[in-house]
Amino acid sequence: MIETFQNFHPVLQAFCATLFTWGVTAAGAGLVFFTKGMNRGFMDAMLGFAAGVMIAASYWSLLAPGIQMAEGLGQIAWVTAAIGFMSGGVFMRLTDRLLPHLHPRLAYDKREGVKTSWQRSTLLVLAITLHNIPEGLAVGVAFGAVAAGLPSATLGGAVALAIGIGIQNFPEGTAVSMPLYREGMSKKKSFLYGQASGIVEPIAGVLGALFVMSMQGLLPFALCFAAGAMIFVVVEELIPESQAKGANIDVVTMATMAGFTVMMVLDVALG
Repeated sequence: MIETFQNFHPVLQAFCATLFTWGVTAAGAGLVFFTKGMNRGFMDAMLGFAAGVMIAASYWSLLAPGIQMAEGLGQIAWVTAAIGFMSGGVFMRLTDRLLPHLHPRLAYDKREGVKTSWQRSTLLVLAITLHNIPEGLAVGVAFGAVAAGLPSATLGGAVALAIGIGIQNFPEGTAVSMPLYREGMSKKKSFLYGQASGIVEPIAGVLGALFVMSMQGLLPFALCFAAGAMIFVVVEELIPESQAKGANIDVVTMATMAGFTVMMVLDVALG
C-alpha cells in the first residue's frame, strides 16, 4: 500500500493523509449516534492517550528529523530547533488569544479570544479546530520533507505521523459532538459540528506541503515549528483537560504513556 502511495504527488499524499485524519475526527463525532453519554473517566483517558501520541509525534516525527536536516544543510542545528520550536508555541499562543473559542465543559462566560456574540456551538468547534491546525500542518510538512529527498525524512515516517494524528483525533471529535448533544442539539447536528472541527487539517496539510516544497531551506525550521505548536496544545489543553477532575490522574497518566508508546512504535517501525 505504501508503495502505491509513494507514486502520488507529495501534495496529494499530504491531502489524502489529512483526509484520513479528518475522517477519524468524524468517526469520533459519530459516537453521538450510538450512546447518550460518555463516561468521564473514559474520556479523560482518551484525552491523555491523545496527549501521549502528540508528545511522541512531536519528537520522533518532527523535532528529531528537523535537527538532523538542519545539520545536513550546514545550519547550527540547536539554533534552528530552538527558534522553530518556540516560534510554533508563540504562533499558537497568539492564535489562542485572538480566535474566539470555548473549551468543552466550560461555561459560556469562560470563552477565550476576542469578544464575540457567536453561539456556544460555534465556539466549541473553533476550540477543537484550533488544536487541529498544527496537526494538519505537521502532516503536510512531513510529506513535504519526504519530497525534498533528505535522508532523515521517510514516507513510512510521514505515514506513521498521519496514523498517530488520526488516532488522537478520535476523542477530539467526541469532545465536540457529545457536549452539544447533552445541551439539546440533535444527534445529526451534533455530529456535523463535531466532524467540522477537523476540516482545517486537509487545508493546513496541503499548505504545509506546498510551503516546504517551495522553500526547502526552511524545512528544518518548519518541522521544529510544527513540533512546538503541537506541544503547546498538549500542555495548554489536553493534559489540563484530562486531569481537570483529579479523580482519574493515575489512569490518565498510564493512558498518556500508552499513547506515547503507540506513536513511538509506529514511527520506529514504519520510519
